[in-house]
Amino acid sequence: MSDALRDLPLRERKKLRTRRALSETALRLFTERGYDATTLDELCDVVEVSKRTFFRNYRSKEDVALAADSDLWSAYLDDVATLDMDGPLLDALRMALHATLGTMDPDWDRRFLATRELAEAVPALQAHSLGYCQDTTRALIEGVKGRAGDRVNEVRLRLTVEIFVAAWRTASLRWTACGGNGDRDGLTKLVEETFAELPAALDCSP
Repeated sequence: MSDALRDLPLRERKKLRTRRALSETALRLFTERGYDATTLDELCDVVEVSKRTFFRNYRSKEDVALAADSDLWSAYLDDVATLDMDGPLLDALRMALHATLGTMDPDWDRRFLATRELAEAVPALQAHSLGYCQDTTRALIEGVKGRAGDRVNEVRLRLTVEIFVAAWRTASLRWTACGGNGDRDGLTKLVEETFAELPAALDCSP
């Protein structure tokens, strides 16, 4: 048990354990049996929880399948809430992502890779993932606006956040394509390499 989990009240620890059990079991069943072939009833039976408990933790079958994504971005948005607004915003967003990746649990790499591979193979998850990406982008924009206030140029803010999200997506797709080579260190390296390419990409000619 991690120190952070141990410090939580018993009720919160139980809730987090249930949520983790649902997401890990769902990922295993969806991978072994197929996403469409696995029902929520079957998932709940294996974890030994009611569907009511499931819906207290996840909104849908798509949500539990993409739990590794939401784990990352929930933690990231929390980190962005404490960002120093001085200096280039893109650099601040990149450094916050680097910090967030470093705090994810040791098994997150495996879960994230399996989630990405599953999402690429299931159209319903592709669509849900894109919708979640839009929601996260919107939340990130609002979070930065809330901290920067009147100092921020909204057009530049939106462009910066969209560029940040595109760079992350490019890096994560490269990492997935090579089978998660190098685990999290490999992912972090690809993120840094991708962000380093941005100036040349913005000046790219046909």
